[in-house]
Amino acid sequence: MYQNTKIIRVGTFNLMNLMLPNREVFGGMKYTQEEFNRKSSWINHMLTQMNADVIGFQECFHRQALINIINQNKKYRDAEVVMGDEVGDMPRVALLSRYPIENVEVFDKFPPDSLIYVQPRGVYEKIYLPFDTFTRPVLKVDINVKPFGLITFFVIHLKSKRPIFYDNENENNPVDLAIGQVRSLMLRAAETAAVRSILMRSMKNKNRPVVLFGDVNDTGNSVTSRIISGEVPQHRLPDKVKQSVWDVLLYHVKDIQARRSYQDFYYTHIHNGMYESLDHIMVSQELVTENPRNVGRVGLVNVFNDHLIDQTFTTEKQDKCQSDHGVVVCSLELDLDKVRKRDDKNQRYQKN
Repeated sequence: MYQNTKIIRVGTFNLMNLMLPNREVFGGMKYTQEEFNRKSSWINHMLTQMNADVIGFQECFHRQALINIINQNKKYRDAEVVMGDEVGDMPRVALLSRYPIENVEVFDKFPPDSLIYVQPRGVYEKIYLPFDTFTRPVLKVDINVKPFGLITFFVIHLKSKRPIFYDNENENNPVDLAIGQVRSLMLRAAETAAVRSILMRSMKNKNRPVVLFGDVNDTGNSVTSRIISGEVPQHRLPDKVKQSVWDVLLYHVKDIQARRSYQDFYYTHIHNGMYESLDHIMVSQELVTENPRNVGRVGLVNVFNDHLIDQTFTTEKQDKCQSDHGVVVCSLELDLDKVRKRDDKNQRYQKN
């Protein structure tokens, strides 16, 4: 523990299709008032367990539904809630903060430098892949964690592993299924490249901590997750090169905790008997103990997954009024003395 510490708790929570009652969304889904009341009660139970200061939400159709639930919870009545553009009948990401929100950006389109092209053998023109829009817009929020200062948070929800089928394709046909899975993977991979481009703008040559959380629909060691976090530098590289890589790298809090423990029980989703970690919190170098530029560190990481059901062992079904994802919460221990010294040094540098 630092001598002069500010501790905050941050979490990621996939709400699984939160919507207002008697409002139909895509696929004809809707809740009765009774179902909405049950879902509200369960979400509030989880929010109380989390007791987090900043929470990134996924699968929220209606901002008002989330606000109605939060207003019932004494711990969060003074919290601010922002949401990605609420348009159409598709879910969005949202964020709750107990601290003042100073800036909000929503990214719907991919940055131009992240668009992907290929040049097949013998072809000289660039062929761009038809992916330029997020399935769920990315949310960026700057929060003033007083007295520490600003921290930038990103909330994301990437394309699921569910195959994409077109007309006349049969999901029971192995070849059609394989092609549908590849389409889904390509879209999710394209989204990760776009997220990495957005992150570069907030992280390169900056010293403000960054926290990214959300449902990335892939495990922490997958290629798509590593595209978001970035690849660690080779140990033989010169220090100057390593520092430039560290500057734009994100670290999974589950990996930080795993280095302190002999066991790993981190899973947030169960599908066909497969226990997976799809929901992640990642932090920049400023919040990693081992990094010389740190102004804080990751503390305890908790995963709330007791409500998940492995349906390969039971006839019990997942309750639609709960979530089919686990909830992840971690504490961030912020060093107020270090950040003050860093800011003083920056001010002297600017004056000179």
